[in-house]
Amino acid sequence: MQAIAITTPGGPEVLELVERPTPVPGPGEVLIQVGAAGINRPDVFQRQGSYPPPAGASDLPGLEVAGRIVGGDAQSAGFQIGDEVCALLAGGGYAQYCVAPAAQCLPVPKGLSLIEAAALPETYFTVWSNVFDRGRLSAGETLLVHGGASGIGTTAIALAHAFGHTVYATAGSTERVRAIEALGCDRGINYRTHDFVEEIHALTDKRGVDVILDMVAGDYLPRNIKALADDGRLVMIAQLGGAHASINCWQVMARRLTITGSTLRSRPVAFKAAIAQALRERVWPLLEAGRIRPIIHATFPLAEASRAHAMMDAGEQIGKIVLTLS
Repeated sequence: MQAIAITTPGGPEVLELVERPTPVPGPGEVLIQVGAAGINRPDVFQRQGSYPPPAGASDLPGLEVAGRIVGGDAQSAGFQIGDEVCALLAGGGYAQYCVAPAAQCLPVPKGLSLIEAAALPETYFTVWSNVFDRGRLSAGETLLVHGGASGIGTTAIALAHAFGHTVYATAGSTERVRAIEALGCDRGINYRTHDFVEEIHALTDKRGVDVILDMVAGDYLPRNIKALADDGRLVMIAQLGGAHASINCWQVMARRLTITGSTLRSRPVAFKAAIAQALRERVWPLLEAGRIRPIIHATFPLAEASRAHAMMDAGEQIGKIVLTLS
């Protein structure tokens, strides 16, 4: 099969189209003929050499795909050979075929293309696990999303809005602020021209927000604490702004704040299977009813993965970038 390999750590140019053996599924796994593969920030970190795949995972990049089951143990998760699915992977998605745990597969939602379905797993699993499980976003509560125009950001905005929450989000330009507000964000904040802490205090009458989904970390951490309401929860899922920060611990104690975080890639199949079940019950009906939909910024053929990564590196996309396979 054809696949995209990382020849050496570096920039987009290190991605190369290669020939690889078609993978063989093991117990509880399925072989998927890939129709489209989503691109995510962890793929970039892996390409740069800072996010190696977990033990036993494919060395090929790619954490989410959509396609057709063509082999393996489909029935273990209620599927049949020939079913169209989207799947969360630990790696190997940039290829004509990939292996996935059957329990991490979900049916392609009715009315969505394979390209749209390939943009779902990584962001929807991540947002559900962190905003609704770890962050415990509950009825009547407010959410602040950093990086609102990213794949994760647009997903978090759309889901929280669909469940009736007030949502604020940061973005880096006027165009991106307008885009996220069109998705259901109650107020977008241009972090290049406005202090998000001051804006949140003004929008909430100084109360703050109940949950923050943060992919920046670094010096955002003390500012996030200021932007939280009492009993608020900060959930960190990346550290684009750096791994270290200083905070006022008394604020955390006195205001009963929760600071937490997670990574998804290395978690066991059973953990991800539980998220898949929750998504199928709570989110897939919203997708099939047209109440939410993934935002596709651009598509590239598999062979042009380096161009797709260059676009991701530039950081100007709104929503997801997807690789397509014939």
